[in-house]
Amino acid sequence: MTDRVKLEKMVDAFFGAFTSGEGVAERLDVLRQLLIPQAVIVRTCGGEPAVYGVEDFIAPRQVLLEGGTLTDFREWAVGGSTEIWGDIAHWWGTYAKAGTQNDVPFTARGKKTIQFIRTTEGWRISAAAWDDERPGLTTA
Repeated sequence: MTDRVKLEKMVDAFFGAFTSGEGVAERLDVLRQLLIPQAVIVRTCGGEPAVYGVEDFIAPRQVLLEGGTLTDFREWAVGGSTEIWGDIAHWWGTYAKAGTQNDVPFTARGKKTIQFIRTTEGWRISAAAWDDERPGLTTA
């Protein structure tokens, strides 16, 4: 399997971790395996950036995905590109999400960047950041 294929599978697994329903804990454990322990995850979305460590990022999402107020939720890559140079790589692309929260259906789109490093155990995610569409900022 080429590095590009490995990285694209990691991108799919990253997005796939955020799916409500059966198997949330298992998918989030896969996410933990994809991330280096010191990974940094950042949400911007028009406000002050929220900066998370691995567990600070995963724990509240697990509660939300398993709690019953967010149903039929999933995120997925719409399109993107991967660049590899030596032992570093980067995925940049558009993503979408949809679900029902508190009985109200919603959809959204945004852009996400995922940075990878090659470790002795293989490729791992070292950082991710995203921003969602809002008035004046669209992915189109």
